[in-house]
Amino acid sequence: MAYKNKNIAGHLASHFLNNPLTMILAVSILLLGYITLNVAPREEDPQIEVSGGSIIVVIPGASPEAITNVVIKPLERRIREIKGVEHIYGSAMDNVGMINVQYYIGENREDSNLKLYDKVMQNMDTLPIGVDAPLIKPFDIDIDIPVVTVAFYKKDQNNPNTIEQYRLVREIQQEINAIDNVSKSTLKGIHHPQFNIEVDLDKLSAYHLSLGQIAKSVQAIANNAPVIDAPSSGSSLIVFGVQNGIENVDDLSNLIVAQYSGAPIYLKNIAKVEFDFNIQNYKSSLIATRDINSTFETPIQQVTLTVSKLKGTNAVHIAQDVIEKLKEKDEILGESGIGYIITRNYGERADEAVGELLHHLVITIGIIGLILIPFLGWRESLVVSIAVPMILAMTLFIAYMTDQTINRITLFAFLLSLGLIVDDAIIVIENIHRRMHLKETADQTFDEIIIEATDEIGPSTNIATIAIILTMVPMAYVGGMMGQFMKPIPLNVPVALAVSLFVAYVFTPYLAKKLIKRAKGAH
Repeated sequence: MAYKNKNIAGHLASHFLNNPLTMILAVSILLLGYITLNVAPREEDPQIEVSGGSIIVVIPGASPEAITNVVIKPLERRIREIKGVEHIYGSAMDNVGMINVQYYIGENREDSNLKLYDKVMQNMDTLPIGVDAPLIKPFDIDIDIPVVTVAFYKKDQNNPNTIEQYRLVREIQQEINAIDNVSKSTLKGIHHPQFNIEVDLDKLSAYHLSLGQIAKSVQAIANNAPVIDAPSSGSSLIVFGVQNGIENVDDLSNLIVAQYSGAPIYLKNIAKVEFDFNIQNYKSSLIATRDINSTFETPIQQVTLTVSKLKGTNAVHIAQDVIEKLKEKDEILGESGIGYIITRNYGERADEAVGELLHHLVITIGIIGLILIPFLGWRESLVVSIAVPMILAMTLFIAYMTDQTINRITLFAFLLSLGLIVDDAIIVIENIHRRMHLKETADQTFDEIIIEATDEIGPSTNIATIAIILTMVPMAYVGGMMGQFMKPIPLNVPVALAVSLFVAYVFTPYLAKKLIKRAKGAH
């Protein structure tokens, strides 16, 4: 009498055992996993959803105490009405107040930004008269963390050509920012070129002029009003203009600022005008290098270029594109006396982390195969060793289709599930091995033995796998930063276990028929 399958395990085994498409499906899965491994975005750490923003309110002439009482505290009370807000930090200084808002980890960033903007706009009427419109700047952690940082420095520190360095680095920044999937790039420690006006206060007083008159005169030929800095050493004050609308130093020097006793007073009569970098920027970045003896050399001034990527894109490819673009500029940089050092390469670190975990994954699969040889035989061990990569390949493809990246936690989830996903294939192949040596099966065909053996362990294997899957479900509800960081585990381990059942019932019987040599009875 023909054996009647009792559950899905037997039905899958009987359907795919002699199906010519089974081998094509197996090869397709392995090929799909290999392609996914090469095209899926790679990162060192998983993406974490962090929501929040800053509200900046400017009140000219107001003290920190006044800003705190009339702006910071009322806005804090209103922002508390937003659902999902975890922390609010308010601070005030002369003329400016700032409120930083942090949502709970995992809150949708777009929704959070919209709620914050709406709440501030709803309460604009409660702000004092004369307050400038609040500036709302949402956090964007996806593009705020750079994947590549490059330090540009002048090889000859005695060369004062800071403007040439600025222009060259800005050109490189512009080209790098045009690379696919680069979200933004910034320059840190840069000194911008501008016209510097150093006003002699003694001469200003002698001509009975005010600093405001000079500022208005400069503003008349510049697009933006000049920025007036604090007094410098001696009896001078620095007024910084902008380049827009001014062709050269002579144009600015010959600017008529007033008349004295019927004679025109030129800017050059009361101030020193020159075209240089923004000397009011007292901030600078230094970099120290080490020689072959690991001795730190004298720190030198440098400009740091940071490059960030779009969310969900491959950090490895973007970092490689940035480095290739820099290599194209080696000759130009060398002629200008500018060198550079790559101080951060997130793509390289991500590639190393993924490569190392993949290497350990291969070693683990090999160890599993070697352990099974003494107990089941090398043919049975080979079947399990082939089934494991198929499970990982399909799981990796599903992760890629759900917009996950390959990172340390994703691969850790695969390593964690490796000891679990081999169970189903081992159970199936072990039961086939056992029934193959029974006297009762001597008259059965090998196909019948394989189908009955697979169907026999179906219910227990299903329940055991589902039980393990359910143990992973609570991890998906862990909140906070740790829950976001470990999220790939509850996402990928249950998928890998479900895929392992499919592989065990479909491909393990098929591989057993192709690779295992039939032995009959009494063993």
